[in-house]
Amino acid sequence: METNILFNMPLDIIMIPAQIIFAVMAVYFFILGTAGLVEFRIPKRHDPKKVFAVVVPAHNETMVVGPLIDNLKALDYPDHLYDIFVIADNCDDNTAETARNHGATVYERYDTAQKGKGYALEWFFNKLFHMEKKYHAVVIFDADNLVDPQFLKHMNNRICDGATLVQGYIDAKNPNDTWVTAAFAMSFWVSNRMLQLSRYNLGLSNYLGGTGMAISTDLLKEIGWGVTSLTEDMEFSFKALLLGHKTVLAYEAVVYDEKPLTFKQAWNQRRRWALGHVELFRTYCVDFLKEAWSKKDPILFDATIVIIQPLLVVGMGFFTIVGLLNAYVFNIFTPIFQYIWPPFVWELVSTLQLLYPFLVIWMDNLPRKVVKWTFIHYPFFLYAWIPIVFLAFFGKTRTTWCHTLHTRNISYADITSRQR
Repeated sequence: METNILFNMPLDIIMIPAQIIFAVMAVYFFILGTAGLVEFRIPKRHDPKKVFAVVVPAHNETMVVGPLIDNLKALDYPDHLYDIFVIADNCDDNTAETARNHGATVYERYDTAQKGKGYALEWFFNKLFHMEKKYHAVVIFDADNLVDPQFLKHMNNRICDGATLVQGYIDAKNPNDTWVTAAFAMSFWVSNRMLQLSRYNLGLSNYLGGTGMAISTDLLKEIGWGVTSLTEDMEFSFKALLLGHKTVLAYEAVVYDEKPLTFKQAWNQRRRWALGHVELFRTYCVDFLKEAWSKKDPILFDATIVIIQPLLVVGMGFFTIVGLLNAYVFNIFTPIFQYIWPPFVWELVSTLQLLYPFLVIWMDNLPRKVVKWTFIHYPFFLYAWIPIVFLAFFGKTRTTWCHTLHTRNISYADITSRQR
């Protein structure tokens, strides 16, 4: 490639390196996604032996906490090997009373200065460590969740195999409610297989998803919780990974999460996640870059890519706008993809990535009703991440924690009877 061909446009000095970076990232995520098309790391089965503290942080969750506790009490795991704790965090409704009536041990917390799930968990863990009964691991659920009966058996298998951090499969309670719940569910289904399962297959680190996760109490005592960002789950994964503790996936351990019904609710929830991820980018990016470079560790390199995703999303938004101007208004940079790979390679990569949602629905036997929303609504839902992350990237990340209101009273029987 001759210099006068490549650097004769105003933005070439920026856009040529950017195109190379995005080409590398496209290939990387294509390989990563493809690795999730199979399951070839089958866990060993162990008799139930680990003792779990099942912890449910709850803020004004009277509507949903009762069905969850009933569901948890019916898990296929010996009763003496797990206890259910509810943290009634700054509640002004009947969450604590409802949880007690359904059989949970309730701890009430009131702290208007330190609001949010991260603070509530740290407060509770300090009490858990001093309890007479000792637990091998804590398992954390959100109050709106429902859980597969075999969940603790699968977590027991992973902990018995030596795992200290385990993330389950996050499914949706209500994928058929609206196009928003369908799109939200689809994004989680694709992420479960094409990002989480693929990383597990390749021996990379998975990442905690906020619910349906197990953490060794020994690890908590060793490194402390100490995470209070808006995405405390991912932050703890990064914190532990820097200290040599990898998160593993239990793909067969399913937890059902309630998805927002409206686009506004989804926007607010995703904005909170974006703000948290941007804060983690600012906090951990340099540390992971240094560690990955010094140790030449593929696990840390992959983690670095996860951390810098807010920057990649902002760059993709800028790249898209400039690319449209370049194609339809006036030439301001030189497209170089034709020099990097033949056109059919890009078409192959793009086509397979467009097929991922349909492959996931077919392979995991997921609800097929959402297909009607997949063609138009799901791409719109995905690309909405660009303005959400852009606003978060240039905004203040330490904002007040915002509660997502849950109003659906769904039982586990409702989920198992839904049409596929």
